[in-house]
Amino acid sequence: MTNGAAVPSAAHREPFEWRFLAPLLLGSTLNPINSSMIATGLVGIGVDFHTGPGTTASLISVLYLCSAVMQPTMGKLSTLFGPRRVFLAGIVILLAAGVVGAAAPAFGFLLLSRALIGIGTSAAYPTAMALVRKRADSRGTGVPGRVLGNFSIASQITMVFGLPLGGNLVGTFGWRALFLVNVPLALVTFVLTLVGVAKDGPGPRRDLGGLVSAVDLPGIALFAGATTSLLVFLADLGKPQWWLAAVAAVLGAALVLWERTAGQPLIDVRMLAANRPLQRTYLRQLLVGLGIYTALYGTSQWMEQGAGLGPSTVGLILLPLSGLSIVIARVVSIKGWVRTPLVLAGLALVLTAVVTLLITHHSSVPVLIGMSLLFGFSNGFSGFANQAALYVQAPAGEIAVASGLYRTFAYIGAIFSASLIGITFGPAATDAGFHTLGWVIGGIGAAVLLLAATDRAIPKMANAETPSSPGPSAATNRPPGRTSGAGPGPSAGPIP
Repeated sequence: MTNGAAVPSAAHREPFEWRFLAPLLLGSTLNPINSSMIATGLVGIGVDFHTGPGTTASLISVLYLCSAVMQPTMGKLSTLFGPRRVFLAGIVILLAAGVVGAAAPAFGFLLLSRALIGIGTSAAYPTAMALVRKRADSRGTGVPGRVLGNFSIASQITMVFGLPLGGNLVGTFGWRALFLVNVPLALVTFVLTLVGVAKDGPGPRRDLGGLVSAVDLPGIALFAGATTSLLVFLADLGKPQWWLAAVAAVLGAALVLWERTAGQPLIDVRMLAANRPLQRTYLRQLLVGLGIYTALYGTSQWMEQGAGLGPSTVGLILLPLSGLSIVIARVVSIKGWVRTPLVLAGLALVLTAVVTLLITHHSSVPVLIGMSLLFGFSNGFSGFANQAALYVQAPAGEIAVASGLYRTFAYIGAIFSASLIGITFGPAATDAGFHTLGWVIGGIGAAVLLLAATDRAIPKMANAETPSSPGPSAATNRPPGRTSGAGPGPSAGPIP
């Protein structure tokens, strides 16, 4: 007998309750937090294993490379095996990586651990987007702006606190704690997922040959080769290895040719070729990432070398931009704004460049804080808006792969920025080099501004109809017999 109180059914409960979102948000933060924490342990690792700065820095690059390749790959696997299963598999890989890194007897084991961390954490974001999209579509909620905003904010928070967290772990327990901390994080995420995320439905039955064909191993191999070659080339444009650019171009062309004929491709190039708005969203993501990382890392380097400020002072100067980014991202996601924030993100980068051109090593700390707040505006405005544009432009059945590819473009921008800063500054970060960097940031900001202002396919609001259709759904671009790994799903247009 009940007490007369109404018990809400599953269909009427809050669709994005905390126990559903918590593991997805936590899992999605594990990649950025591991990206930033390792910086605090490089010196100690080099001392213990007698390696130089160049060798220890490979612990950073190997995670970026693996993440850039595996984000869309994990998205593809989730369409075949179910997003929850792939999410949990990634957490298990992360747990194993933490054990390997913490117990590493040689430097090679640390490289293996970082590669596994990149692979394991790459499962979280694309599968989380697939799970959110599935729930939103089943409940008819439209674009879940607050939820997408939470993912953007969670990533920003972990990037900010990754360095101080890593510093405390290294200072208290030594650098091995940077790897071991993944064990409790993985265990907590795994348990929360079991409790809060419903099981995937049964997948289609396939024999071994059908499974191998569905996974598209040749497509994954070609994508991995093309992406790795491109990123390694972009990482050192000061001394460009042009043969790597040629390899990336050849493998990229081979990837497109293969994916056009594959029954279940890793990347549906036919859909992507027809979906011009989605192409522009990827380009904006690359440019925004390139501009923000160039401003952030370039400014940090100049303040230490050119202005003679200590690392702790630089950290305090840059701290307010993170808080501002979080506040702006929250406001934008609550309001559901998409087009206007993207325009403002480009404008903020242009204004950053203008201020950069006026600053010298004599400039006061408040002026430097004001400059840093400008690219905090850009970061806050662009995070949710670009993510929301992707959400409404990607076909529902391919949201996992599309989200993974979205992250890949962000990694390209991040790696390209380091090389761009090196070319601009040369041997030392002087005022002249900093002003040259300002022109570069201004050019990137102008490109972002132009792309956002002229793209009429970007919706004004997250649940608003776009002025023009973002392109046909994936299903309409496939020849007869060509199927998606996740079923038809709605078209690439906005959720009604």
